[in-house]
Amino acid sequence: MHVHFLDPYRPRPSLVHQLDPRIKLVLTLSFILTTALMPQGAWPVYILLLAVMISVVLLSELGTGFVLKRSALAFPFVLAALPLVFTGPGPSLGETMLGEWTLRISQPGLERFLSIAFKSWISVQAAIVLATSTPFPQLLVALRAIKTPRLLVAIFGLMWRYLFVLADETLRLIRARAARSGVSAQGEVKPGGSMLWRARVTGGMAGSLFLRAFERSDRIYMAMASRGYDGEVRMLPLPALKPVHWVILGAGMVLFAVLLAIAYLL
Repeated sequence: MHVHFLDPYRPRPSLVHQLDPRIKLVLTLSFILTTALMPQGAWPVYILLLAVMISVVLLSELGTGFVLKRSALAFPFVLAALPLVFTGPGPSLGETMLGEWTLRISQPGLERFLSIAFKSWISVQAAIVLATSTPFPQLLVALRAIKTPRLLVAIFGLMWRYLFVLADETLRLIRARAARSGVSAQGEVKPGGSMLWRARVTGGMAGSLFLRAFERSDRIYMAMASRGYDGEVRMLPLPALKPVHWVILGAGMVLFAVLLAIAYLL
């Protein structure tokens, strides 16, 4: 089975992969919402959330290393909350010098920053497990099943498909450039020109990529419209939920509610 490098789906014979996509979508959204509503500094409950997430990762057979490596994507965005460490009120843990400025490390600010970082990290893990255990077309059907607006689902679907169109056009341009480029047998001679010349070539490729992708997307849409496309992605309907699915959904919702209650009681 060929897997495109942009497609995050990884087929596995696991229980998580076999679970109904509607249940996975609702549980994932509920987990992320529960994590976002957790009060800052509720570390015992954070550890319980992490234990739940690790259990799901083990059941999915994706590998903890795979998920943890992908979830590192959240850390660059968490740096936007780094000023909270130095601007929060409360007792100070110390000071550090940055040029002419003296930055005071606030204990509540540090706790808030670490809470945001941890919650973002485990939320990204949940999204990764959902994306890698569920084919994207099934996710679109699950979104429609939970009454997501049709226009929004159509935008998601077209955006996903045009990512592959853009990637294919990019690979064509790279292959064309490689076919027209020469490499000297002398190791000290570098192919290409100056940095300005390389920037000009890259800019020309980017402009050509935009025009080619725009023209191809227009042809694709005309082909879709000629075949009766009206904004609705039609697939075979998902089967009715079984009693075991309702049990799993109810157990997950009860677990999230209990964890949230414990966090606020602590």
